Amino acid sequence: MTRDEARGKIIFALDVDTPADVAKWAGLLAGRVGMFKIGKQLFTSLGPEVVRAVMEQGGKVFLDLKYHDIPNTVAMATLAAARLGVTFCNLHALGGYEMMAATMEALDREFPGAARPKVLAVTILTSSTQETLREVGIDLPVSEMVVRLAKLAQSSGIDGVVASPMETPLIREACGGNFLIVTPGVRPAFAAVDDQKRIMTPAEAVRAGADYLVIGRPIAAAKDPVAACEAIIDEIVND
Repeated sequence: MTRDEARGKIIFALDVDTPADVAKWAGLLAGRVGMFKIGKQLFTSLGPEVVRAVMEQGGKVFLDLKYHDIPNTVAMATLAAARLGVTFCNLHALGGYEMMAATMEALDREFPGAARPKVLAVTILTSSTQETLREVGIDLPVSEMVVRLAKLAQSSGIDGVVASPMETPLIREACGGNFLIVTPGVRPAFAAVDDQKRIMTPAEAVRAGADYLVIGRPIAAAKDPVAACEAIIDEIVND
């Protein structure tokens, strides 16, 4: 794998809430990472303009709002995301087949061909454990639940999933090589674990079958964020 290929796999979690911080990180890392993830904190603070601000700096955007509602509402919200020009957006697989299928049908009507963004389904959050699932009435093992949701998403026309790197090999086996897998819960060898429970290093996650790696604090909290990006690329390329 080349360094450019490895760089393209990194999605930087843009967990900030001011226009100045957006400009700082987009200006610093555009071209050094493959994409910027805009989540609920940032989008709630600044709205759609933040997507445009990142793209004006040359960055691609993964709009990580994890839609979960009635089918029509999620379909219309995803269409709104697509019209912003994002590269990835997502919804919760726990919303079910009808919600996911309605979303993809709406996108395919408005964006025929390859023009639309890729839609990802969130399986089980990387902060969740078996006890977390039991608390909400899910008795299946985490790994079994993740694969079940991934297969449901694929059957509804979804492009891929967001899942822990620990379940990536199982998803790859169940859903095949063309199904996108985006993995949070990735911590470089030089970084702290923080609050993630099911984690791997970047090299381990790519080896397990991940297409993209969401990485935030190990870059944002580094004394030299650019050097941290290059160190992550080194881990992937030299594995």
